[in-house]
Amino acid sequence: MHPVVPPLPLMLSTDTVFFPPQDMSKERMLDIRQNNCNPMTMKVTYYKKPVHIHQGYMQWLWDTDGRRYLDLFAGVATVSVGHCHPKVTAAAEKQLRRLWHTTSIYMYPTVHEYTDKLAALLPDPLKVVYLVNSGSEANDLAMLMARVHTGNFDIITLRGSYHGGSPLATGLTSNSAYKFPVASGFGCHNTMCPDVFRGPWGGRHCRDSPVQTVRNCSCSQGTIMHVLCFCNCYYHCQANEMYIDQLKEMFATTVPNRIAAFFGEPIQGVGGAVQYPKNFLKETYKLVRERGGLCIADEVQTGFGRTGSHFWGFQGHGVLPDMVTMAKGIANGFPMAAVVTTQEIARSFAKGVHFNTFGGNPVACAIASSVLDTIKEDGSQHISANIGTYLLHELAKLREKYEIVGDVRGKGLMIGVEMVKNKASQEPLPPQDLGEIFEDTKDMGVLIGKGGLYGQTFRIKPPMCITKADADFFLAVFNRALQNYMERRLKP
Repeated sequence: MHPVVPPLPLMLSTDTVFFPPQDMSKERMLDIRQNNCNPMTMKVTYYKKPVHIHQGYMQWLWDTDGRRYLDLFAGVATVSVGHCHPKVTAAAEKQLRRLWHTTSIYMYPTVHEYTDKLAALLPDPLKVVYLVNSGSEANDLAMLMARVHTGNFDIITLRGSYHGGSPLATGLTSNSAYKFPVASGFGCHNTMCPDVFRGPWGGRHCRDSPVQTVRNCSCSQGTIMHVLCFCNCYYHCQANEMYIDQLKEMFATTVPNRIAAFFGEPIQGVGGAVQYPKNFLKETYKLVRERGGLCIADEVQTGFGRTGSHFWGFQGHGVLPDMVTMAKGIANGFPMAAVVTTQEIARSFAKGVHFNTFGGNPVACAIASSVLDTIKEDGSQHISANIGTYLLHELAKLREKYEIVGDVRGKGLMIGVEMVKNKASQEPLPPQDLGEIFEDTKDMGVLIGKGGLYGQTFRIKPPMCITKADADFFLAVFNRALQNYMERRLKP
């Protein structure tokens, strides 16, 4: 039997029930499905039988046939407070009736009210806001600002990272699936990702997560360092020291003595919710600054309360970046992004003119402002912490149950489940096998994502309005999908 789908939330009104598409015939819809899909869309859709989404409300999506899905991917961690959230929708409608667009050469209250509200959520001296339209644009701009301010050129990122798909941002991105055989991102270099599950060093106490890896600590047995690592791991983790040594080797061999910046996601997103040893970013920031570089936190997926413990992912590492880039959940799916930096860096950047036609669009700012209000009013960060921790602990039980579940990790509602052939080898589960589980989960009414360097990790990043009942439904579905796969694999 398939898991029982939870009932619709009581708040669902007659305005938000499923409306079948009226503007095309069934024949035309079938023709689009079979013959006219954008080839790029078909490349990234993942599914053998693509889902044709027609409508959304909070944590739910409906396809063109009226089938309902629990959305646990949120348009790649983008729908922060819920699809068509009534408060955000009302703010958008109000602004649309007043003014759609103007340009930043004019003053408009909505823009300044929003930037003040956003800056208030960041620690000093991060108070200067530049508005753009996407995470790729934000990271492009941050690269330019870092190079202008420091007078240096080279930038370091972590292997397995994703920082965008624009010509410059693909240099920051370290995943061959997003690379093209053309020159891009000059001056960008990648150092070893301190992945304490798949990397050469790690242990049971390395990361800031309710669930740790099952591997033994890599610290030497019988040493005081091992004892400290076992008890705390924050100050004396040998795995962290080994990954920092890899960064030091890059400084000694690959880049000039002076660099422009280091980009790091507090938790890797597309990379598969990869988390680092607890002190890694703090030590990395120190080394980067010693070489004249700026430290840039890519909060495109981790920001706005998604990690639960803090509003910004970098706060969980005890660091203060020189710049923060953000997008996705900033406006609940409306195209918007931002770079927040210091007055000192902004003054350096004022040597030239920076202009963005759509950055700071009044509608975008009205929506983004409403999102900030809604996160606070709905307790979204609190939901992320509570439901996320519950999911992580329950998924860890499935890790113990199934040989193919290698790792469960994350914080809040930014969760990764890494799939392996078996726990001994940690060899990634082949894409076609992963696809079977993925498809089965979708067919039972739940949408999740995929990621990781080898496409081996399920990504769970729902709108921050899900309930415990939703979590239990997903857990039942996912357990059933894993069980189905194991039964098929054991058949002679």
